[in-house]
Amino acid sequence: MRALEVLVVVGVLVLVGSVLARRLRLPPPLVLLALGTVVGFLPGVGGVEMPPDVVLFLFLPALLYWESLTISLRQIRADLRVISLMSIALVLITAGTVAVVAHALGLDWPMAFVLGAVLAPTDATAVSTVAGLLPRRARTILRAESLVNDGTALVVFGVAVGVAVGTLDVGPGGIAWRLVLSYAGGIAVGLALAFAVVAVRRRLHDTRLENVLSVLTPFLAYLPAELLGVSGVVAVVTCGLTLTQISTRVISARTRVQSTSFWTLTTFLLNGALFVLVGLELHAVVEGRTADELWSGVVATLWIALTVVGTRLVWGNTTPFVIRALDRRPAQRARRVGFRGRLPTQWAGFRGAVSLAAALAVPTTTADGTPLEGRDLVLLVTFGVITVLLVVQGLTLPAVIRFSRLQQDPAEEEERLLAEREMTRAGAEAIEQRATELGVPEVVVERVRESYETRMRQQHVEQVLADGRVTDPDHVAAKRRVLADAAAESQLRLALLADKREAVVRLRDEHTIDDGVLRRLTAQLDVEEVRLLGVETDE
Repeated sequence: MRALEVLVVVGVLVLVGSVLARRLRLPPPLVLLALGTVVGFLPGVGGVEMPPDVVLFLFLPALLYWESLTISLRQIRADLRVISLMSIALVLITAGTVAVVAHALGLDWPMAFVLGAVLAPTDATAVSTVAGLLPRRARTILRAESLVNDGTALVVFGVAVGVAVGTLDVGPGGIAWRLVLSYAGGIAVGLALAFAVVAVRRRLHDTRLENVLSVLTPFLAYLPAELLGVSGVVAVVTCGLTLTQISTRVISARTRVQSTSFWTLTTFLLNGALFVLVGLELHAVVEGRTADELWSGVVATLWIALTVVGTRLVWGNTTPFVIRALDRRPAQRARRVGFRGRLPTQWAGFRGAVSLAAALAVPTTTADGTPLEGRDLVLLVTFGVITVLLVVQGLTLPAVIRFSRLQQDPAEEEERLLAEREMTRAGAEAIEQRATELGVPEVVVERVRESYETRMRQQHVEQVLADGRVTDPDHVAAKRRVLADAAAESQLRLALLADKREAVVRLRDEHTIDDGVLRRLTAQLDVEEVRLLGVETDE
């Protein structure tokens, strides 16, 4: 019963927090964290403790999988060097700098590195909520970094915890070997599962069964990888990226629509729930702490937060100059970005639920049964840093983006127009052949041909206006009227859909038709409405 109560409270807070965030124009993670914190101190609600395995084995695979399905592999390849440096080298550097500061604040070296590993990775959940504010290249770098860096951090975390509790004795060479093995094994598991999933999908012809496989896929990648001692994070991301390239011709349209709807809603709920749960955890984190312990935790939190942010800023403003000195190719010079352009990706280094889950996973005792010194401080500082970064960076990031003067990538819109023109042209050229194959009457063929020709004229006008080829004001106005007429037609069709929907609902209310008939007709109207409105993207 307690679990159901927590589930309902979390769901209500996600709903209320999301509405408030839009009304107040604040970052949703910040509002959800604040609501969770406030509610966590109410009688009967506090004391919620999130098992680390829930995040690491339930939330994380699902969120990483959907992120990997909706990211651009081409953009990742273009900026692979930058992404690799940020998701591997920067994680290791951050873990080291945090460990040095934590040791100076009183933690012994093993526990200082535990804290460093916990706070080294950015959070994919928090990053995804702000990525839409950025141009395509910056957005992809930020999302790709947050996808992969968990794998690096969790390897370092496992080693640091083993040393802290006295079950491991590993030097820098051992850590490097573990990283290589973890990444190579994760990639192998992810690739193997992706090809296996495609093979199974080719034999499934039921939308529900295909989507059951879709739900299982991230866990089928994550669990075997972890059991084999390699990175489950890398396995999930590799599997997702591979499937985006292979499965397009395997998955049916119905399956894709249903799957997209499921994952969009599921990841929204999981994202929101994570921040609410982090807020609810505060009660358990501070319970039983003395005033001196809390004050020491606050001081340590501020120092560690400054270290985390400072490390990322220094790294982001030194490595580009090293790359420029070593790589002077014209292609590299064309991709250079100034300080303003780099600042948003450096400032968006949020930490989140993965860091808290890792901190909660630190054992309470050593191998010989004695209490593990410093665990409470690690937990308190982790929660504090998550909160400080969400508040400070979350509130200031829009101003930082404005200061950076980043321009949206014009190639993105050009590529969309090109793809739409090519898609329409291919359909128009295939009309005669397909009509012959299907034995379609000529009058039907003519109607379809007219609709394609109308759409091709609209696309031509869009391209001409986008290219700026027409400069005469009268010609520009005439072409804009063509697009305005098309938009007006779409608006009229959308308005008529509401009348059609009301008509079939009235028939159901009058008991003239059955609910099953209503659902089928409503589904048809929904498809038409989606076609007129276009498909929403997650970016």
